[in-house]
Amino acid sequence: MDPSPQNSSSTAGNGGLPSTGATAASSPAPNPTSATTIGSAADPAEEAKQNLTQVINSVDKTLGLLHQLYLTVSSFSVASQLPLLQRLNALVAELDAMQKMADKCNIQVPMEVVNLIDDGKNPDEFTRDVINSCIAKNQITKGKTDAFKSLRKHLLEELDQAFPDEVETYREIRASSAAESKRLAQSQSALPNGDVKVKQEH
Repeated sequence: MDPSPQNSSSTAGNGGLPSTGATAASSPAPNPTSATTIGSAADPAEEAKQNLTQVINSVDKTLGLLHQLYLTVSSFSVASQLPLLQRLNALVAELDAMQKMADKCNIQVPMEVVNLIDDGKNPDEFTRDVINSCIAKNQITKGKTDAFKSLRKHLLEELDQAFPDEVETYREIRASSAAESKRLAQSQSALPNGDVKVKQEH
C-alpha cells in the first residue's frame, strides 16, 4: 500500500512543508462552496435549469448504455461476458446518479404523457391534442361572443326605432361610463417612465 497520504499529513504536522491540500484548508481564502450557495440562492431559476440539464444528459447517457447492452446481448459469446458485466454495472451506476439528480428537479409530468409513453406512442401527441382542444374551445367561445354582439346590435336597432329618446340617453350614459373606465385604467396602468399602457377598444 502507498503510505504517501499518511506521510504527507504527518510531515505537515511535524513542521514540514504542508501539501497543497493542507495549504488550501488552512488558507483564509473565500470558500467556493459558500459562494456557490449564495449564487444559487440568488438565482434559483438558473440552478433549476442546470439540474434539468444534468438529468437530460444522464438520460442520454443511459440510452447510450442501453444501446451498447443491446448490441452486446444480441451478439453474446463467452468473450463478451466481462464487457456485459461492465456495461451492466455502468448502467446501474448511471441510473443511481440519475435518481439523485432527479430529486433536485421539481417537474410535473401529466399522467397522459406517461400513459402515451407506456403505449409506445410519441408524447408530442399530448401537446398536439391539448392545442387542438384549446383551438376548438376558443372557436366555440368566439362564436358565442359574436352571437351576443349580433344580438345586442339587433336589439339596439329595434329599440332605437321604438324608443329613440331612451336609446339616445342610454348611449350617452354608456359613452360617459366608458370614458370614466378608460380614465381609471390609464391612471392604474402608468409606467415608471411616465408612459401609459392603453388597451385599444374594438
